[in-house]
Amino acid sequence: MIRRQRLAAGVCALLAALTAGLAFPAGAVADETEQSAPKVELVLDVSGSMRTRDIDGGSRMAAAKQAFNEVLDATPEEVELGIRTLGADYPGNDRKTGCKDTAQLYPVGPLDRTEAKTAVATLAPTGWTPIGPALLKAADDLDGGEGARRIVLISDGEDTCQPLDPCEVAREIAAKGIGLTIDTLGLVPDAKTRDQLSCIADATGGTYTSVRHKEELSDRVGQLVDRAADPVVTPVATEGAGECAEAPALKSGLYTDREEFGQQRWYKVEVNPGQEVRASVSVADDRAVNPDYGVLLRAVTLHGREIVRGEAAGDGRTDVISTGLRYPRPESDDDSATAETVCLQVTNSFSAAAGVKTTPGLPLELTVDVVDGPSKAGDVAAFGLGRGWWLLGALVLAGFVGGLLWGWLSRWRVAVWRTN
Repeated sequence: MIRRQRLAAGVCALLAALTAGLAFPAGAVADETEQSAPKVELVLDVSGSMRTRDIDGGSRMAAAKQAFNEVLDATPEEVELGIRTLGADYPGNDRKTGCKDTAQLYPVGPLDRTEAKTAVATLAPTGWTPIGPALLKAADDLDGGEGARRIVLISDGEDTCQPLDPCEVAREIAAKGIGLTIDTLGLVPDAKTRDQLSCIADATGGTYTSVRHKEELSDRVGQLVDRAADPVVTPVATEGAGECAEAPALKSGLYTDREEFGQQRWYKVEVNPGQEVRASVSVADDRAVNPDYGVLLRAVTLHGREIVRGEAAGDGRTDVISTGLRYPRPESDDDSATAETVCLQVTNSFSAAAGVKTTPGLPLELTVDVVDGPSKAGDVAAFGLGRGWWLLGALVLAGFVGGLLWGWLSRWRVAVWRTN
């Protein structure tokens, strides 16, 4: 009887495996596109405060050097890496001179680990903390190319070169639409340093990490460098218009733009008969905004008739709000039918908090996908399942066969029991 039970279990497992094979076909592999080499620049604060000895009994500078050496050893071959410093050369008290103290220690390009380590070993905590100027220069260092670009900023204090606010600098970099991300790490940060570094990261879609131990610093910088080597889709910068007639024509892809508070932006897409346009938009509040806001995405004809809309509202608990829509254009029996221009309107209802700058506008990310629409003969999406009917059928069949087996085994066990 035990052998028969094992046989039944094996049959059920086989059916489950066949069902999984139907649900997840082996041939489903994503297309790979060739991209430029990913680029990373490590921006290190070498100001006088880096002498402070509060990281595992050693100085902040010593912790940074150790982290850099470990990261340089582990940097993937495909990543082009550079190093920039701030506050490393000028020890004086002249603010104007100190705020220009940023230099490229190692140029962005193929990594010579020995040369890069030698350059890092020469650093000694010296002067000011010109974070804003350093970020501007780092953005120039990474300019050009289509691959992932990332700045990793490591600092232990606030920028000392106001009024060039590094948070505003980060927003300006993001507004250029060059797909550059800034990640920040604060070494034993106080509240003001933490707020400033968080703001810099938020403005470009990066991350902020507070660090108090050597191992944390090495691990986090290594993760960020490795992340640059991951395949990414680089958004294309575009600029929406104030009305549909002047809007840019978009094809399937991922786009970025900037939208002022309460503004509306227009884009347009060509949709042929039998095609479907799918669009989604995300607007991020990269600065302090008032609660209760929303975003509206509308598909409109050239004559102003609304086709479909998507909308979402927020109450200040999230820093990104998204919505989307779908518009399938029916097939036409007329062979001469031309493409239809569909206007996409994006409107937001954000408002800036008191004292917050409204420029540049809020970061906007728009995804457009024009695909073949569902055919009348084979479309089962109206029932909410789409191709899930295949999976549902396989599950029903597996359940039916499993039920028969279980019933047969139960009857056999009852017969054996009666006999005994």
